[in-house]
Amino acid sequence: MDVDAALVTEPEGEFEIDTVQLEEPQAGEVLVRIVGAGVCHTDMIVRDQLYPTPLPAVLGHEGSGVVEAVGPGVTGVEPGDNVVLSYDYDGDCRSCRDGHPAFCEDFFEHNFSGARPEDGTSPISRDGERVSGRFFGQSSFATHAIATERNVVPVDDDVPLELLGPLGCGIQTGAGGVINSLDPQAGSSIAIFGAGSVGLSAVMAAGIKGCTDIISVDLKPNRLETADELGATETVNPGEVDDVVETVREITGGGVNYALETTGVPEVAEQVVETLTQRGTAGIIGAPALGTEASYDVNNLILNGRTITGIVEGDGDPQQFIPDLIELYRQGKFPFDELVTYYDFADIQQAVEDSESGETIKPVLRVSEP
Repeated sequence: MDVDAALVTEPEGEFEIDTVQLEEPQAGEVLVRIVGAGVCHTDMIVRDQLYPTPLPAVLGHEGSGVVEAVGPGVTGVEPGDNVVLSYDYDGDCRSCRDGHPAFCEDFFEHNFSGARPEDGTSPISRDGERVSGRFFGQSSFATHAIATERNVVPVDDDVPLELLGPLGCGIQTGAGGVINSLDPQAGSSIAIFGAGSVGLSAVMAAGIKGCTDIISVDLKPNRLETADELGATETVNPGEVDDVVETVREITGGGVNYALETTGVPEVAEQVVETLTQRGTAGIIGAPALGTEASYDVNNLILNGRTITGIVEGDGDPQQFIPDLIELYRQGKFPFDELVTYYDFADIQQAVEDSESGETIKPVLRVSEP
């Protein structure tokens, strides 16, 4: 079938909408009409080929929409169901069996290869030429996407469907980084570096977990204002202080129990560790180019009992965690809608530019009517 999709055809190129051909769903696959799609930093790092998904490609990995058809063997959803599209995984490796699909042993093949991992084919082509699809098991920068039964999450219709796409990655990652990965105790302190959608989701999650000191660190005043509104007890602009590490340590009287890095900047990844108190834990979320390194004083880790942990997708099982986040939203405890600015699908390039400039926190494309 012919569908409209936003393609990237060259490294660092613009997103351009064109007509592509989308296959019918195969065994285990689901055809989804996309209603909303969030714009995420990961789309940009693949556009720039910091992660090597082959181009041309249809990106987009925070889709929400309505199931239109299912392939053979699909039993978990049916046409007419509202769904959120999240990341894909094999479901068979040890991490998946242990309830940690975000650390699937074949995560890269399922999410960044641009193809079905089973046979290397793509469901998308343009005038007979292969186009990378199944990005994060979906490629949702399009009017329709082919996903898998594993990575579509059924949702109720009492919450705006176009709002829910960002739960598939960015919002889930920030909230889960706190709730699932760091799991801070009530009354503890946390510093969150970066106040984009991931960092601000983490700020809200820290409030849910009962952290009493929640420090948001960012260079953008508008984002720090939003952090303050969403529950940060202190905000720090590194451009306005002499030493961001010492500032955080002074605020907390010696360092934080937990720190979260969401920027993908290696120097910041080094700073978060230095903000920790004894036996503190740092979580690293931000994704720089493959091969990027950060340096640590080994004795600072050993003598202070500090821990560094890597975090993917908030270590959440989307089938369980996304409905949990929606329920928290219903209860008014997780108002992630305050991060969202809507754009028409035709304005995707403007949405990307506004995201990169920091003008908007979480752009969401309105692709079709719910």
